[in-house]
Amino acid sequence: MTGTTLDDYTGRYAQRIQGMTASEIRALFAVASRPEVVSFAGGAPYTAGLPIDAVGEMLNELMARRGVSALQYGIGQGEEQLREQICSVMALEGIDASCGASPDDVVVTTGGQQALDLIARVFLDPGDVVFAEGPTYVGALGVFQAAQAEVVHVAMDDQGLIPEALEEAITTVARSGRQAKFLYTVPTFQNPAGVTLSEQRRERVLEICQRAGLLVVEDNPYGLFRYEGEPLRALRARVREGVIYVGTFSKTFSPGVRVGWVLAPHAVREKLVLVNEAQILCPSPFSQAVVSAYLSTMPWQEHLKGFRELYRERRDTMLESLASLMPAGTRWTRPEGGLFIWVTLPPGLHSKAMLPRAINARVAYVPGTGFYADGSGTDTMRLSYCLPPPERIREGVRRLASVMEQEMSVRAVFGAPAERGDTVGRPSVDTPAPGVA
Repeated sequence: MTGTTLDDYTGRYAQRIQGMTASEIRALFAVASRPEVVSFAGGAPYTAGLPIDAVGEMLNELMARRGVSALQYGIGQGEEQLREQICSVMALEGIDASCGASPDDVVVTTGGQQALDLIARVFLDPGDVVFAEGPTYVGALGVFQAAQAEVVHVAMDDQGLIPEALEEAITTVARSGRQAKFLYTVPTFQNPAGVTLSEQRRERVLEICQRAGLLVVEDNPYGLFRYEGEPLRALRARVREGVIYVGTFSKTFSPGVRVGWVLAPHAVREKLVLVNEAQILCPSPFSQAVVSAYLSTMPWQEHLKGFRELYRERRDTMLESLASLMPAGTRWTRPEGGLFIWVTLPPGLHSKAMLPRAINARVAYVPGTGFYADGSGTDTMRLSYCLPPPERIREGVRRLASVMEQEMSVRAVFGAPAERGDTVGRPSVDTPAPGVA
C-alpha cells in the first residue's frame, strides 16, 4: 500500500468509527498548556497539592514489599484488597452493606472512562437510546457515539435534571418505538454545569426510572468535593437494584494512575468482568497497588479536606470575578462543590466562534457545544477553576470579559447589536427542551 492516502482507508473503517470526532477539550490542550495562557479549559485536579515526597516514599516502600507481584498480570475484576477499600470510600456517600454494596460486585477499571465504555459494550446496540442531561460529560458522549447509540438530552435547571422533562423524554422515545437502555447522569456537582440534583429530585428520578424499567448509570467523580457539609447520599445509596455506579480515583488522588471502578448488580458484574478481560485482560496491578497503598498508608481524607479548601477558595474567587467583571446579560451557575462553572453568554455571542479571539487574549475555556450530542449550546461555555491560583483566575476572567465586550462591540457595529440584559441575577442553566440530540 505504498503511497496510499487517507482516502484509501475510508472504506475499511468500522461503522462505529465514521461518526467519531475529536474532543473539543483535547483539541485545546496544546494551546491551553502554554504558560502565558490562563486556562479554564481542563478539569484536571491540582496534583501539585499532593505531598509528592511522601508519595515517592510510599512508592519506594511499595516496590520493596510488593514489586514482583505489582509488576505481574492480575485478575479481570481487580484485586480484592482494593475492592474492599473502594467499598470504604463509597461508604462516605452512603453506599454500604445496608444497600447491598459488596466488594464482590465491584469491578476495577482503567479510570472512569473505561468504566463507561464497559457499560456501553454490555448494554448498547446500534440505535439504542441513552438519556443524558443537557449538557453532559463530553467523554460519555464519545463512548455512546462509539457504541452507535442515540443520546436524548434531558433539560436541567439549578436543581439538576428536571423530573418532568425526563418523563416526557421517556414517553416520546417509547412512542417512537426506539429502545431506551439507561439514564446516564452526573447528579452531584455535574460536569459541565456544576449543578447538583436536589434531594427531592433524587428520589423522584429514581422512581421514574424504576417505573419505566430504565437503568440508571450514576457517574460520580466529584461527590467528595462538597465545600460545605457532609457528602450527599448517592443515588446508589438509596436503592439496591437498578443503579450502576461509576467511581474514579482520578480526581481524589491522581488521574495518572488510571484507576476507576463500577459497582453493579451481581449479574451485570459478571458481564463487565468478561468484557474487561476481553478488552485489556486485567486492570493494571501496579496502578491498583499504588492506589491501595495510598489508601492504607496515607492520610487521604486529610488530603481531600485540603483539596476542598483549595477548590472552594478558587471557586469563590471565580464567582466574585464573574460578578464584578462580566458584561450585563451574562449568567452562570454557583456550584456547591466540584470543579466547574457553566456560563451563559449575553444574547448574540457564540462561544466557539469567540474562542480564537480568547486564545489570542491568552485565556482558554471550553465552548458549550462540546457537551451536546447535536452541537447545541452555542451561547454557553464551561469554566474550570481547579488549576489556576486565585490571582490568575482574576486575570483570566478579566481577559475573558474584555474579549466578550469586544465581540459585543463588533456585533453592534457590523451586525445586529447584542441585546443588553439586566445585571447578573439568579444563576441558571440554559438547556434545550428534551428531545433527540
